[in-house]
Amino acid sequence: MQTTKESQTVVEEDIVDDVFSHLNEQQLKAAKFGDDPLLIIAGAGTGKTTTLAHRVAHLIAEGADPSRILLLTFTRRASAELLRRVDSILSKMQNLSGTHSVKVTASMARRVWGGTFHAVASRLLRQHGKLIGLAPGFTILDRSDAEDLINTIRTEMNLAKSETRFPLKATCLSIYSRCVNAQRPLKDILKKHFPFCEEHAEALDILFQKYVDLKEAQSVLDYDDLLLFWQVIVSEPETTKLFQEKFDYILVDEYQDTNTLQAEILKHLAPTGKGMTIVGDDAQSIYSFRSATVRNILDFPKMFPNVSLIPLEQNYRSTQGILAATNNVIAQATERLEKELWSSREVGLPPRLIDCQDEDEQTDYIIEQIMQRREEEVLLKEQAVLFRSSHHSLNLEVELTRRNIPFHKYGGLKFMETAHIKDLLAFLKLAENPRDGVAAARVLTLLPGIGPKKAQQLIQVLHFEGGSGSPFECWKDVKIPTAAKKFWSKFMVLLKKLSKDNIEIPAAVYSARQFYAPILELKFDNAKTRMKDLEQLELVAARFPSRSVFLEEITLDPPASTQDTSNEVDIDEDYLVLSTIHSAKGLEWESVYVLQATDGSIPSDMTFDSPEEIEEERRLFYVALTRAKNRLFVFHPQRSYHRYRTLSDSHGYTRLTRFLPDNVLKSFERLPASIHVEDDTSENLYKQMSTSAIRKRIKKMW
Repeated sequence: MQTTKESQTVVEEDIVDDVFSHLNEQQLKAAKFGDDPLLIIAGAGTGKTTTLAHRVAHLIAEGADPSRILLLTFTRRASAELLRRVDSILSKMQNLSGTHSVKVTASMARRVWGGTFHAVASRLLRQHGKLIGLAPGFTILDRSDAEDLINTIRTEMNLAKSETRFPLKATCLSIYSRCVNAQRPLKDILKKHFPFCEEHAEALDILFQKYVDLKEAQSVLDYDDLLLFWQVIVSEPETTKLFQEKFDYILVDEYQDTNTLQAEILKHLAPTGKGMTIVGDDAQSIYSFRSATVRNILDFPKMFPNVSLIPLEQNYRSTQGILAATNNVIAQATERLEKELWSSREVGLPPRLIDCQDEDEQTDYIIEQIMQRREEEVLLKEQAVLFRSSHHSLNLEVELTRRNIPFHKYGGLKFMETAHIKDLLAFLKLAENPRDGVAAARVLTLLPGIGPKKAQQLIQVLHFEGGSGSPFECWKDVKIPTAAKKFWSKFMVLLKKLSKDNIEIPAAVYSARQFYAPILELKFDNAKTRMKDLEQLELVAARFPSRSVFLEEITLDPPASTQDTSNEVDIDEDYLVLSTIHSAKGLEWESVYVLQATDGSIPSDMTFDSPEEIEEERRLFYVALTRAKNRLFVFHPQRSYHRYRTLSDSHGYTRLTRFLPDNVLKSFERLPASIHVEDDTSENLYKQMSTSAIRKRIKKMW
């Protein structure tokens, strides 16, 4: 990596200081840091996005070529927000420069290589993939499409009919993905994560070989391939220099969420670490189930011994009382990067640990507190109930529904994973790439009377007889089942229209939607609600210049769906937020209620045998607590019922989560749910209700 700077774009120091004057000492130090490797340890709520945006702007102000800056994020939204902020910072510098000879312009932010790992990989592979024999016209399979392709091979190999139960398509893809992203052999992945599949190791190995071959034949890549091919092209001796010289600066957001493959890519791009800045928080590494590893950020200083560590510790979200508790929770970790969050805000109300008899009392207490906050003009959507596993909220959901309290539960199907959206996009994917067997199979089996076997026959005809001019003409006179005939002529007209090079993408979506509408009515009970998603898709499509760009962008980073809501809530109205902790990361609320703080719930009983997994559960608990701005409630239901209460009172007693030992509990106000202390009560009442105060009163009796 060679660093080049354009001296004509350097901004005077006093102008930079003026624009950066609102940054705190640690943020400013990070933003102005030089070219050596830098690790910014960004605690929860410490302004990491602000810091990273100012660092990018400072590099440009110092003369770095924006087109040689690589900015990697984990969502397209995060990338867009970062670049928007960079644009805003550069605009301020431009305005302050006035008539000075040295200027920057806001448009420079648009030249930065910003995007998700997968989006940047796709862009680079389309530019340079031919160097490793990869055709630039590939299409991208989302996870569901990849599962379908694996299932095609699984069926052909008769694995579904094996004497012992063979893993389902989703499990097969998860195993494959783990191997790729963790860069580990199949046998190791099976032993550690899928022991129930170990007996199928040989068959899985053959299945994955065939899967790779079929993707190549169809000119498609899955998500994992994007990273895998990027890693290959940057590590090959013949091509590695090309990529090391492409970027002068590499900045990575949320580095604690990277996997082994992504870390390998970065190491090849900047082998000495020069120009490398990573931002992350080891205390918020909670996605190992996606192959992320906390070792990447913990071991970064070992990878680059000359790295500088700058912790961001001033928290702008929570009260000092909440931070004292969260600091104590994470301080119990066996290994971590040191930081101590603090706030200039008042101490505020202490976080509370509420002891409940059972889940029913937990539910009643939460609803009472939520509605009390609402009476105090705290909106429902400014309050969140967080839980380790989705089923932990079932009791609460039932009661919220009974009391007509609107709620939105996060963690459901994403927009692109819903069947109706995938159906419609399959028409566009097939028109874009007639060799896309997954899209062809999905479209054909939508038609009445056409099953998987007939679909495969038609796909074979398309692959062997479809011409380059009008590839679907070969289907015009094929013999089709009687039930499909009423759709077939319209289907052929649609494919012909979609295949035209000059068709605008909104028109393509509209045509596909019109054809699909009667099928939608036959396929789903809630067709009317699903049609709203298809209409939204058409509006989204209008933002893109071409079908290929649209398909790639929406596959890599889809928008949210109206199907995500667990109940029929108008997303414009006020509603309570229910969320798994994993889905809550990066968000914040005025009041947070954490359910089921018991051993067996958090940490999950599935993690008891693994010290590494227990540590991740601790970090997960920490993430839940750090979402709160002003009020934090943690609940401990003491009874766990084994059967429905109407049939039996059989129950066991729970144990408070191991993440709240006595020395940490000192940071909490511990109360039974039967005692309701109003939040606007004076500080003297809190002291009166504290354990120490009660003990003093008892001692005076003797």
